[in-house]
Amino acid sequence: MTLHTHFIGGRPVASDATLPVLNPSDGAEIGRIARGTAREVDDACRAADAALAGPWGRMPAAERGRLLLKLAELVRRDGEKLATLESLDVGKPIRQARQDAAACARYFEFYGGAADKVHGETIPSAEGILAMTVWEPHGVTAHIIPWNYPMQILGRSLGGALAMGNAAVVKPAEEASLTTLAIAELAAEAGFPEGAVNVVTGLGEEAGAALTAHPLVAHISFTGSPEVGTLIQRAAAERTIPVTLELGGKSPQIVFADADLDQVVPAVMGAIIQNAGQTCSAGSRLLVQDSVHDRLLAALADRFAALEAGPAERDLDLGPLVTRAQQRRVEGFLETARRDGLRHAATGRLASNTPEGGYYVKPVLLDDVDAAHSLAQEEIFGPVLVATRFADEESALRIANGTAYGLVAGVWTRDIGRGLRLARHIRAGQVFVNNYGAGGGVELPFGGVKRSGHGREKGFAALHGFGALKTIAIRHG
Repeated sequence: MTLHTHFIGGRPVASDATLPVLNPSDGAEIGRIARGTAREVDDACRAADAALAGPWGRMPAAERGRLLLKLAELVRRDGEKLATLESLDVGKPIRQARQDAAACARYFEFYGGAADKVHGETIPSAEGILAMTVWEPHGVTAHIIPWNYPMQILGRSLGGALAMGNAAVVKPAEEASLTTLAIAELAAEAGFPEGAVNVVTGLGEEAGAALTAHPLVAHISFTGSPEVGTLIQRAAAERTIPVTLELGGKSPQIVFADADLDQVVPAVMGAIIQNAGQTCSAGSRLLVQDSVHDRLLAALADRFAALEAGPAERDLDLGPLVTRAQQRRVEGFLETARRDGLRHAATGRLASNTPEGGYYVKPVLLDDVDAAHSLAQEEIFGPVLVATRFADEESALRIANGTAYGLVAGVWTRDIGRGLRLARHIRAGQVFVNNYGAGGGVELPFGGVKRSGHGREKGFAALHGFGALKTIAIRHG
């Protein structure tokens, strides 16, 4: 049984207590991680602070960029090993885990190239005054990584923070810590100074709470539930430090009668089935114009009925959910659907010889779901797609904006004028017209409005979130 330790100050550090690592495909214990406490968090924050006072804090931006590019190379080199580890730890099919490893490398590559391109400006001022702005790191940044896309979200969060010169302390989800620890070791191999990258594993209410409350932490990046996001925002408010929060979504895909259904069907399927629906930007609401409803639902029902869930190593359409608790949560939503008489348009199946101990949920397509129903309002975070009819553009917009979330949306129409109108009026951080990126694109700023959070990750916008703008005015005459 492998014991996975913390990574603090450039070396492995053990804890007195441990937590089990469970394989979602069969429920078996495959290792243990260290159960961090406030003590290890304090050690990690002090190591990060020392790195800022040492070689890391004095390193030129171009050299930081070269280290990130080297880290990208190492992630690519170990891509298959990392993908196998992620598939085992999280339960996603191996081909999806390979895509995650490639995306993680791309994040480090993007931010490596951007590190020395964050420029200030000069500002016209009074005679004899030279006024300018410069970007500086916050200092010690805390990164709380969720369990659904550990490699991808580590790359997009850590990459931007390191490019700006921050020193990082990462707390991965207790359900999925293995690839974060492996990448921290790769950062050391790449040549990052001791303390620039630290990882403390453990429970959110223990290690996570200690990290968000630590006095050395100057910025918090969190991806997870709105409930925990609220707690983190309160902890940050106690010290008046900035936060970046990505808190999920209930993203609509709006299909008008003139849409190209040959493009719509595979995009809708991919946006709800990837990672068994455990995706913040999943297209979990399908809004369909009345006149095309029956044709689209029939096509989707055929595809849903053919879907197969099973162990991650079989590389089927979808794997298990990440934990027993998540499985029960999704099953609770489906029980509500049965109780309320929602129409099951189609249900997928479990593969033969699927282990009974795994955390599986069959993919489900629900039709004619009222827009106010809980399954059309709440984030299920599972392979469940709810379809709702609409009559016209006005009603589509009202339904699309009619939840507490605002992360991503898709609009499908051949009328580009309509697509642009909807894109401008939908309340979401990203809107895709005649495609659905599911938050995709390393270069595309990503984040939400309303209950989906605030701040932006990905792209150049993330760099400004991980830095503070300073104004300098010099009298020279």
